[in-house]
Amino acid sequence: MHDRWITDWPVSERFPHYTRANAGEVMADPVSPLGWTLGWENAMVLGLRDGWIRGGTHELEDFDETHPETFGMFGGYFYINLASCRMQGVRNPGVTVEQLDMAFFGDHPDVPPYVEQPGDVKPHLEERIAEVQAWVMSAHEWPELLEDREFARNLRESRGDLTTYTDGELVERAMSLKEPLHHLFDQHTVSGSASAIGPGILAAVGEAIGDPTIPMKMLAGIGDVDSAEPSYALWAMGRKIRASDALTAAFDAGVEDVLERLETAGSPEARDLLADWHDFINEYGSRGPNEWDIIAEAWETKPTLALAALDRVRFQDDDESPHIRHQATADQREAVTAEVRAKVADNPELAGMVEGALVAGNMMAYRERTKTNIVKVVHEGRMAMRELGRRHAEAGDIDDPQHVFMLLESELDDFVADPASLRGTLAQRADEFAQLADLEPPFIITDGNVPPLSQWPRKDAVEVDAAGAGEQLTGVPGSPGIVTGTARVVLDPGDPFALEPGDILVAPHTDPAWTPLFMTAGGVVVNVGGQISHAIIVSRELGLPCVVSATGATDRIPDGATIEVDGDSGTVTVVG
Repeated sequence: MHDRWITDWPVSERFPHYTRANAGEVMADPVSPLGWTLGWENAMVLGLRDGWIRGGTHELEDFDETHPETFGMFGGYFYINLASCRMQGVRNPGVTVEQLDMAFFGDHPDVPPYVEQPGDVKPHLEERIAEVQAWVMSAHEWPELLEDREFARNLRESRGDLTTYTDGELVERAMSLKEPLHHLFDQHTVSGSASAIGPGILAAVGEAIGDPTIPMKMLAGIGDVDSAEPSYALWAMGRKIRASDALTAAFDAGVEDVLERLETAGSPEARDLLADWHDFINEYGSRGPNEWDIIAEAWETKPTLALAALDRVRFQDDDESPHIRHQATADQREAVTAEVRAKVADNPELAGMVEGALVAGNMMAYRERTKTNIVKVVHEGRMAMRELGRRHAEAGDIDDPQHVFMLLESELDDFVADPASLRGTLAQRADEFAQLADLEPPFIITDGNVPPLSQWPRKDAVEVDAAGAGEQLTGVPGSPGIVTGTARVVLDPGDPFALEPGDILVAPHTDPAWTPLFMTAGGVVVNVGGQISHAIIVSRELGLPCVVSATGATDRIPDGATIEVDGDSGTVTVVG
């Protein structure tokens, strides 16, 4: 293997710090060549640039024309440009770099200190930043996101039968998604930056009244969170399975062939469940692990990923309904909000901050909606390219259908013209791509020092001492509450079968593919993630104590150990 992967970017001299924090949550695995060049490099990277500009914290001159300093790609792994991201803390009077770093890293020891560089401070941007913040604190709705959602849904409906498409039409459909992805990521960037405003304001209010848990409690159970919606649908199907001996028996026989067994059964209850499943896949089939990369399997392409979660959900008692959990959390939020309003009633400034922050809290739900819209569009590119790969593998032009994702965007036309000519190149890339997945990428790149791939350790060679009884891991407080239970280390959302009701889910990262497992869990601990990460937002919806950025949790916490998760303090203690 070469010391650089084919999609790796040069390191920015202007903004030389990069991190896997949050990036590792979004894209845990190496990014496919086609996924990067088609979906990211030529679409979403530009969307982040434009979103930062629209949000007021950056201007066009901040960015390199060829490789905008928003993300980075090293060793095939996805990075966030930390130095550029920090400008939101430098240039926004209401945010500090320290607060931004805490949201990303917690107390991680390897974070490079911020050192001011020429061009960092730009007072002339403050007026635009203030305008955006005023909008965020008054935006009770964002109708454009509903329009984006309808676009994504219509795109799905327009797919039709991909087997009838020519090769050129399949490529054309995938290529046509670049501009929508550019736009949608611009929207996502604005919502992502804006979603930190509410927690930031409430943190100041909490400090003023002596209660640091205020942000978590007042932003829990906000509702209308798109990434939580599949859980409610799975719950409804799980109740039907639990109420039926025949459906229960079908799932007891294993999820691998359960859909076929239901089709064969042909009973009214089987047909009813299959109809629900069809609707579920039509609406949520784009979701799955690593869903931002078009090479990844999704619930539509690999149904067992979602069926495995459904299999866990069916064992839940009725009183563990996510609807009940959400309502309890929402009721607690309303009670805490009333208490805080009473405490600040005599302080007009604090009272105004509280009301503005509550409106700004909607941005967390909007952020999840923008992600859902993006993933739906990515999925349509995935399905087009999977069909292209399927037919040319069957024809013997390439060795494996997945090899089509080893193409660069610039090679798509050449592939259509003569697919067999790239067979050897794609096979070699696929082999090297698989090797990348075995490597442990640097968590932080400082001063542009990217070690060559030959120096990256293998993931299975990284030794971590297990935590013993009484030892404590410290992360970022995510969702309030304290819970003690059995730690269940789950590395793959498609293999959750050891997770029993009430167990503490300990995961390397989470995305919406993990969300259904939250319904089974009594608490959540995640290796990575910031204060507005997916794990936190969903945990707050369901009232689960949650700690993120608990570095090495999946390695240090023994599977089956009894642990205490303190979502208020951000600590995880091994009890025994």
